[in-house]
Amino acid sequence: MRSPAEFRTGKPGFYPDQSVYAEFACAEFGLAFRDLDGGSGLLFSVASRGRLLHFGAGRCSWYPQNNATASTLASDKHFASRILREAGVPALGGEYFFLNERYRAHRPAGHERSDADAYFRTLGGSAFVKPLTGSRGDFAQAIHGDAALIRYLDAVTKYYDAVLIQPIVEAIEYRVFLLDDDALYCARKYPPSVTGDGVHTVRELLATHNDALRVRGLSPASLPNQDPSLDAVPARGERCEIPGRMNLSAGGTMVLTPAPSEKSITLARQAARAIGLRVAAIDMFVDVGGNPEAIEIIEINSNPAIRLLEESNRGDLILKIWHHTFSAMGLL
Repeated sequence: MRSPAEFRTGKPGFYPDQSVYAEFACAEFGLAFRDLDGGSGLLFSVASRGRLLHFGAGRCSWYPQNNATASTLASDKHFASRILREAGVPALGGEYFFLNERYRAHRPAGHERSDADAYFRTLGGSAFVKPLTGSRGDFAQAIHGDAALIRYLDAVTKYYDAVLIQPIVEAIEYRVFLLDDDALYCARKYPPSVTGDGVHTVRELLATHNDALRVRGLSPASLPNQDPSLDAVPARGERCEIPGRMNLSAGGTMVLTPAPSEKSITLARQAARAIGLRVAAIDMFVDVGGNPEAIEIIEINSNPAIRLLEESNRGDLILKIWHHTFSAMGLL
């Protein structure tokens, strides 16, 4: 079997991962892959003898077997959490708040920016805040204190219409990837980090890290400017974690691992069924507050990236995912 890396050769740096994997899968399954945007990978088709399917990058869904309603509900973190709780699945709570006056006549009271501070204080003046419909960890971070919240909302309002404010949870984070009821893999998540070179301070290393995030369209990591540890010079090779979000796109890491418990798989399946997804990556907190039985669903991803599988040399699982997609859409 050829590897995804062979199909990445010669592609531009912005070429979408999933386009690489689609071409890889087409070669394995005898389907016709055709780029429709001058080799960018941003638009392509997959064809068998009797059927043609189109894919687009960016916000387009890579998993057409997920219907549009389920995918849209999953993308709204508050709606998804409410649905899970109605289904008896433990999910993080929180409240949503709009950041501007647009469409105010179409929404209930109590969810304006002016209401956010009062809710923030009910959480003790510390919370984890993220865009309501954001992805890739953009602007997902812990906020401490009223002044920090104001600065955060001022920054995020340039890019998003609403945020979700949630309690900060101390736990271990996992992802369970499902194809229908099949738990294809489980991964443990770890936070981003910078690596010392024996010369630069943590603050300087973090600035370089943040510059790389901005180029990819992501918000920078945020740490208290007055933290004296930022001015330390870590030894060469020393790893300094950046707390908060753990998304791969934001520099986090994931490692394939057995599921932490059968309960975690059961809850992941229940969560995907409640939303109505056939392909889903369920992010969850395990060992909440040190209790091995306590699990909380963080969010449900209806369009999850799978670069972890390429990096882990699991092309077989990439093929299984695309076989599910092609079969569901009548290409195989």
